[in-house]
Amino acid sequence: MTLRITVIGRSPAWQDANGACSGYLVESGETKVLVDCGNGVFGKLRGQLDHREINAVVISHPHGDHILDLFPFAYALIYGPPRTAGKPILYMPPGGMEVLRTIAGSFDKETLIEDAFDTIEYVPDEGVTVGDIAIEMAEVPHFTRAYAMAISTSAQAKFVYGADCGVSDALVALARGADVLMVEATLPAGLPADPQAESGHLTPVQAGQIAHDAGVGRLVLTHASDVLDLEGSRQAAAAVFAGPVEMSAQGSSWDL
Repeated sequence: MTLRITVIGRSPAWQDANGACSGYLVESGETKVLVDCGNGVFGKLRGQLDHREINAVVISHPHGDHILDLFPFAYALIYGPPRTAGKPILYMPPGGMEVLRTIAGSFDKETLIEDAFDTIEYVPDEGVTVGDIAIEMAEVPHFTRAYAMAISTSAQAKFVYGADCGVSDALVALARGADVLMVEATLPAGLPADPQAESGHLTPVQAGQIAHDAGVGRLVLTHASDVLDLEGSRQAAAAVFAGPVEMSAQGSSWDL
């Protein structure tokens, strides 16, 4: 069965012009999973499909640019036309629900997310399964606990999403042999590739090195602002990784 990945949002902590922060739609047959749900993602998602078709949302880490559109999503589920199959599942990382309750509590709706979703804090070592989609996780270095995801199906297609991360042997191991590795290139191409220079984000050269070391089929760079030289970033990664390299774009998709 085909595994399809679609970019709903690909911006870093602030949105590109007419863009959205992190959000990626993963589909296999009738199963639809949204990976991350940052600023602007919910509106862009509705441009792709009926949001009620989403079976589950899986969050890599609880930073605003990966979670804030859970709130309009929740309001739509509660006050909009009802789903026929009950609540979608929201998988948060350990401790993530407390972050959401704190935000919702600031406007006197502490249980907003639980009212809209069936909520689960996943155990990273156990991963997550939604329909035909299996998600394996690995903790990666960031400014809070963050989890990269290897997403696969029974047909053995494998897509790896690096979340927000710095240089990581764990990500290399998780991505080994993946068809597509989508990894951030938040930092400008001209920065030194010293892995100690920035522990929570990657340069394009570092992203390319991870793809090279993991032996992936294709590298997709993401989480890079439109104020950067994105083609320069792509070329910098391509100088290190010999396979196809592209910069993610709103609405772009891959079938595996």
